[in-house]
Amino acid sequence: MFDKILIANRGEIACRVIKTARKMGIKTVAVYSDADKNALHVEMADEAIHIGPPPANQSYIVIDKVMEAVRASGAQAVHPGYGFLSENSKFAEALEAEGVAFIGPPKGAIEAMGDKITSKKIAQEADVSTVPGYMGLIEDAEEAVKISNEIGYPVMIKASAGGGGKGMRIAWTDDEAREGFQSSKNEAASSFGDDRIFIEKFVTQPRHIEIQVLCDTHGNGIYLNERECSIQRRNQKVVEEAPSPFLDEATRRAMGEQAVALAQAVDYASAGTVEFIVDGDKNFYFLEMNTRLQVEHPVTELITGVDLVEQMIRVAAGEKLSISQQDVKIDGWAIENRLYAEDPYRGFLPSIGRLTRYRPPQEVAAGPLLADGKWQGEAPEGATAVRNDTGVFEGGEISMYYDPMIAKLCTWAPTRAEAIEAMRVALDSFEVEGIGHNLPFLSAVMDHPKFISGDMTTAFIAEEYPDGFQGVTLDGDSLRRVAAAAAAMYRVAEIRRTRVSGRMDNHERKVGENWVVTLQGEAFAVTIDADKEGSTVTFDDGAKLRVTSDWTPGDSLARLDVGGAPLVLKVDKITAGYRLRSRGADLRVHVRTPRQAELAALMPEKQAADTSKLLLCPMPGMVVKLDVEAGQEVQEGQALCTIEAMKMENILRAERKGVVSRINAGAGDSLAVDDVIMEFE
Repeated sequence: MFDKILIANRGEIACRVIKTARKMGIKTVAVYSDADKNALHVEMADEAIHIGPPPANQSYIVIDKVMEAVRASGAQAVHPGYGFLSENSKFAEALEAEGVAFIGPPKGAIEAMGDKITSKKIAQEADVSTVPGYMGLIEDAEEAVKISNEIGYPVMIKASAGGGGKGMRIAWTDDEAREGFQSSKNEAASSFGDDRIFIEKFVTQPRHIEIQVLCDTHGNGIYLNERECSIQRRNQKVVEEAPSPFLDEATRRAMGEQAVALAQAVDYASAGTVEFIVDGDKNFYFLEMNTRLQVEHPVTELITGVDLVEQMIRVAAGEKLSISQQDVKIDGWAIENRLYAEDPYRGFLPSIGRLTRYRPPQEVAAGPLLADGKWQGEAPEGATAVRNDTGVFEGGEISMYYDPMIAKLCTWAPTRAEAIEAMRVALDSFEVEGIGHNLPFLSAVMDHPKFISGDMTTAFIAEEYPDGFQGVTLDGDSLRRVAAAAAAMYRVAEIRRTRVSGRMDNHERKVGENWVVTLQGEAFAVTIDADKEGSTVTFDDGAKLRVTSDWTPGDSLARLDVGGAPLVLKVDKITAGYRLRSRGADLRVHVRTPRQAELAALMPEKQAADTSKLLLCPMPGMVVKLDVEAGQEVQEGQALCTIEAMKMENILRAERKGVVSRINAGAGDSLAVDDVIMEFE
């Protein structure tokens, strides 16, 4: 077994590998760019080596720089994580030449299956059903348009070396094919150092289901069941779960056996994933093979008890698999939510800045796999688990140079319904401040009827949120629960305030019983009857809710029991009330005396500033190009400029017909949120 491994990656996956290596007694070496000198993976590793400037194409994906770090550290093996160099055969070849083990598949398997064009051809030769498409290289945008018409719209334009949603566009028209080809090519070049593009038919209404495979160098191969990854945005997975709520055992076995056969056809060794699209009749089609560890691997670990990183290390060290296919079980259900630094209220655009508050829910061990990767065996009845794979910390910076993922929050429970409920509570308990993030959206998905039923496709987000995410509106019963909680909390705060002021010895008598709680445009008149154990909140229609909690004024998180059910609230103080966030809703809640409420109702509302004649930068980023000039008339939907942020290009378009009166930014300029890019007459 190895004594020391280098991790050629950053962020949460580097931290994840370090945890398993530490468990195995293996020392670790981190590499880092200027932007990551204070990163969590650098702090966790036994050693750390600087490899260059912040852009990945000047540090993390420069093979020579990583190889210099390998030599300097004396590492015997390298784990590439995912992304960056994880599917780069030249990197594997360089390590082999140096006599250093690559904790991944052989160079030949990477070349055969890691390249999306080659893998399609191999799958076709092996009689694996594949999606129709053009596997040859495409020279320019006009050829892309011609091929797209031959295949038939809609088409998927993809980077041959792509992954993680980078370098991928869906085109429904010739114009979109032209734009998509160039954007995909640019993203592929900056993210992977390989700008080759191919095009395939975009199958509408599919489910994205993938099979985890594990093979050794002795000819053994197994599959560790499937993961459902259908909830995606811009081809980037957002929610994953294992097993899939859609598959039956026969389909699972057929997909698994086909995945293993495909892997063994290229002498695959290590962990890998074969991705399929599955239609409503459970027909499945090979999509691609990822010759690396997947982002969503924790859900597989949680239902099987297999530490995939440990298995990768053991295979790279020449060991035989200690697990056979009959050993692989499905124990319970696991769900993963990806927490991204992106603003769901601004079209999920990237958000950067300092994490002024970062408090994940406490990790809880239960189910087959503990948070530290150890096997526990069967969990006690009703037990749930919480796991959070992360690479950031409170006070740290979210950089514009890398992927916007902050953490992968996972829950496990004996059943899918219990795993979903555990995830709801975990999301409500996750405190993130200082940047935009998608926690509210994730909460909304967990409560969505289609997700709860398991009846979703890869079009889920586009279909259910066609106008973007506008926040969550709570139903009447939920509003009452929050109103009762706010009233009880406000009473506790008022008692504390009177004690601090020292107005009377019998403080509780100075705090009234009658209050009006306003939230989400509704007002509830309530009466509070308090005792030592909690409060009974009575609404004006006679309904009562019992509220108990150990919340203390000033705490940013309140865990309550309201009406016999748990309620978790994120709490910020505002004048005469609180900003409360729960289940994806962001509420300004005011608690006032009846007279105060009467007067407040007479106050005029402040009007928002008119920005209708301005193009504002929706995210921190850099202007790649301007498509218009001052004095030019533009039409609705016309491209105005392109902004690059976190390795993704975003085209900003005109909302309506107009004339550009002034341009305030140029190509290469770095902009902050709401900086004015151009003005209109």
